[in-house]
Amino acid sequence: MGQYERLILMAEDELTQYSTDARKIEKLRQKIGLSVSAAEQKQVKESLLANLPSSGISKLVETQRQTVALPFWGIAGLGLLLGISFSQPLDFIATVVGTAAAYNLQRWGWNLQAKRLVLQTLEDIEARVRQPN
Repeated sequence: MGQYERLILMAEDELTQYSTDARKIEKLRQKIGLSVSAAEQKQVKESLLANLPSSGISKLVETQRQTVALPFWGIAGLGLLLGISFSQPLDFIATVVGTAAAYNLQRWGWNLQAKRLVLQTLEDIEARVRQPN
């Protein structure tokens, strides 16, 4: 596993904590500062800037992943309800498709949010190196 994947996993770990973005960046900045060299930080930042999508849909999924996935969870629940109540096995297809779509949308949003957190942290590190307090 390269530095890129490791930093994304560290950011996903920080996302599980209930705290402000500034606190998450501060904790992640300390971890990155101890474990990643400046050259590797620059390389990771360049790959993040190149790989981070900038379309409207990806930004919406990044900021509102649960809201975007909610209709698909509803489709999954409705398919389950109709499949059980009407004894229609074909309705269970909606359950499977809705669940898969909702799960993948939320996972994609989680990953985008972690990448954005790593990018913000790397930019914070660069700003602190340029202008130390």
